[in-house]
Amino acid sequence: MTTRRLTTPVKHLGLVLIGFVMLYPVLWMIASSLRPGDEIFRSPGLILDGLQTENYTEGWNALTPSFGTYLLNSAVLVLGCIVGNLVSCSMAAYAFARLQFTGKRWWFGIMLGTIMLPIHVIIVPQYVLFSNIGWVNTFLPLIVPKILATDAFFVFLMVQFIRGLPRELDEAARIDGCGHPRIFLQIILPLMTPALATTTIFTFIWTWNDFFSQLIYLTDPDMYTVPVALRSFVDSTVATSWGSQFAMSVVSLLPIFLAFLVGQRYLVKGIATTGGK
Repeated sequence: MTTRRLTTPVKHLGLVLIGFVMLYPVLWMIASSLRPGDEIFRSPGLILDGLQTENYTEGWNALTPSFGTYLLNSAVLVLGCIVGNLVSCSMAAYAFARLQFTGKRWWFGIMLGTIMLPIHVIIVPQYVLFSNIGWVNTFLPLIVPKILATDAFFVFLMVQFIRGLPRELDEAARIDGCGHPRIFLQIILPLMTPALATTTIFTFIWTWNDFFSQLIYLTDPDMYTVPVALRSFVDSTVATSWGSQFAMSVVSLLPIFLAFLVGQRYLVKGIATTGGK
């Protein structure tokens, strides 16, 4: 009993140390955003001699337009992707989990196979397609695929969740005269809150942090999102303002931190749960 009491604090201390090591780069970035530019790379520590809050005001207005425009662009893009994934992936998941149609297993296998397909394989034909229809330098190439349920991971997640729901709920609804649309909207969808919340959080984080796709399709500075705008702080021809870049990096992390903080309960439940109880 005494050994167990001693072991528990040691484990907790070890976890705290490991967590500090993992968070140190983020903490150093936050500290560096409050240092003068010539002192950022001189000290690896977290102790500040003073607060250089001007980095935030300078970083906010360093680019044209201001950084608020890039935050708004990212918010619009994220909102479109979230709505697209929630609507399309939930309907596709219901079809795979509850409907019977020819080639269902084959289509489901093909859908799962797309998870292993790297984006670099399809980015060129996609770019040619979207360029021919005039969608380059708009948010459409980044949002429209979400409306077509192209994120197979979320479809699979929702399929597994729906399969865990009792089929007796569907049968009771059919006795009351409900068809598939009403069963989906009034019975299944309300029970999918954890899976929908998980999809929302992951879509938010992945879209907000996406750099490659947004760099490919967005060429006008007025259309830049946060990741592309942060890259604009680094210029090979002039000295990089690291303090301003770190300050805006901290600002860009706040929405992700808040989203995870608010939705972590649903995130864990959505991944761990396989059905209703």
